[in-house]
Amino acid sequence: MSTNAFLQVCVLLIIVVLISWPLGIYICRVMEAPRAAAGSVAGRLERGLYRACGIDPREMPWADYATGLLAFNVAGAVLLYGLQRLQAVLPFNPAGLVGVAPATAFNTAVSFATNTSWQSYSGETTLSHAAQMIGIASQSFLSAATGIAALLALLRGFARVEGRTVGNVWVDLTRCTVCVLLPLAALLAVLLVSQGSIQNLAANRIAATLESTATGAPAAGRDGARLPDAPAPSAPGGAAARTQVLPMGPVASQTAIALLSGDGGGFFNANSAHPYANPTAFSNLLEMVAILLIPAALCHTFGAMVRDRRQGWAIQAAMAAVLLVMSGIAIEAEQAGNAGLAQPSVDQAPAPAQPGGNMEGKETRFGIVGSALFAAVTTGGGDGAVNAMHDSFTPLAGMVPMVLMQLGEVIFGGPGSGLYGMLLYAMLAVFIAALMVGRAPEYVGKKIDIFEMKMISVALLVTPLLVLGGTTLAVLTGAGRAGATNPGAHGYSEILYAFSSTANNNGSAFAGLAADSVFYNVSTAIVMWFGRFVPIVAVLATAGSLAGKRHRAPGPGTLPTHGPLFVGLLIGTVLAVGALTYLPAVALGPVAEALRALPAAAH
Repeated sequence: MSTNAFLQVCVLLIIVVLISWPLGIYICRVMEAPRAAAGSVAGRLERGLYRACGIDPREMPWADYATGLLAFNVAGAVLLYGLQRLQAVLPFNPAGLVGVAPATAFNTAVSFATNTSWQSYSGETTLSHAAQMIGIASQSFLSAATGIAALLALLRGFARVEGRTVGNVWVDLTRCTVCVLLPLAALLAVLLVSQGSIQNLAANRIAATLESTATGAPAAGRDGARLPDAPAPSAPGGAAARTQVLPMGPVASQTAIALLSGDGGGFFNANSAHPYANPTAFSNLLEMVAILLIPAALCHTFGAMVRDRRQGWAIQAAMAAVLLVMSGIAIEAEQAGNAGLAQPSVDQAPAPAQPGGNMEGKETRFGIVGSALFAAVTTGGGDGAVNAMHDSFTPLAGMVPMVLMQLGEVIFGGPGSGLYGMLLYAMLAVFIAALMVGRAPEYVGKKIDIFEMKMISVALLVTPLLVLGGTTLAVLTGAGRAGATNPGAHGYSEILYAFSSTANNNGSAFAGLAADSVFYNVSTAIVMWFGRFVPIVAVLATAGSLAGKRHRAPGPGTLPTHGPLFVGLLIGTVLAVGALTYLPAVALGPVAEALRALPAAAH
């Protein structure tokens, strides 16, 4: 990795660390504040909201908490499905879009309710402004709040002594949405607009291209007035005037919450590669910071809630170390170029007239570093937004986002889900360490017993089962194979990537899989639902068990869980579990494709 690339990665991580520290403390204070201490005006508004909705704000045992969380997300998915099917008769539909097909609407409803943002459709030509704002944006807020709420319940399990409750699900969802997500989303939307992102409710505009004006066709007015939707007049000589549809809509607000929430669904099919959603190199940096910000901040929320902030720093250090290494691998692989084109007649070296390396599928305003780093951030960070086509990456660079998802999206991960996944790995790490020395495993003062290990096993094993099972089903059926647009190892990688993305609730795609079919819409929806809520229920059960235990004072043989030794053990556990689970599958895809290109490079 070049010095410039290394500096860019370090600058990103430094910004995230500096901002996430105070934000994490703020989240702890907001979420753990008694209702009376929430401020007189805020307290009255909060109590009034609960009364209006018939909510009892008293704390719940974990089973009631889980039931409320599941029912809330089922209701959200049903409402989003209905909005898509009925969008033709709803307002804010200036393009006159018809209702979404049942299979696509079902997939999309499950996708955004599960914080996945897998999109088998093109947003600007499929969803109306109403469906985007009322349906997609609302679920982006609420699905992120769901992940944070599940994490807070687990953190209370660590923090409380002989307790029977883990919080109130409705209070947690309300405060996450109103006090954390909404202010951050408003601020980021304003910053994106300042960089050139659009924000309006206008109908699509039709602009004449430079090619058409050269032949005498009319051009759009200087004021950007909307041209008629009728076919453009013919140019002299009978050539049809060439026009381009410019999609309009509330892009900045949608993009802001999509990035902050880990629900990285794009307003456009091109997602953050589109200049209306990600106009400049600075907006690209802002978007990467937004993806990592809340997951990084929650590490410090963890430290504050267990009254040992070193614990939060240790978790964040492990996440940052893995992201730094994986980003370096992706950047280096892309800067090296395509091994299959390593011939004297093909110049892939950087030069003043060319960036060098592999620029296929990338925007020139971001370049190789900005694109490869974004790919690592969005898949490690659990978001799924993309600013380049991962299908065009070199095999090893394409393997990086795939592996980051397969690790369980714990390298920062989504809001809440990334940290509770990493805490499950932390408990597994101390269990392994305790077996080595013959001591009872403990983590932040709580003994890890057989029940916790059963729940950890369920949460960590259900995702590989869904990924590998879904991939196997796809490659064994004609409907599954029909979606792959490339043959051989690369086509297999497209399928493996799709199920890795959906089962781990990431939502990014290789961009080479034709996924808008009944087979993929139904199969990936099932994978997304169980990949989201089976781990959440296991986490909440773990929280309830831990909350009822006493704190144990550390003894002379207790493994410190805040130092470099534990950070290394935690990273090793994450990598070992991921490698042992997915290595054979990855070897058949990106590794096989990379090895196949080596003979061509040797000539």
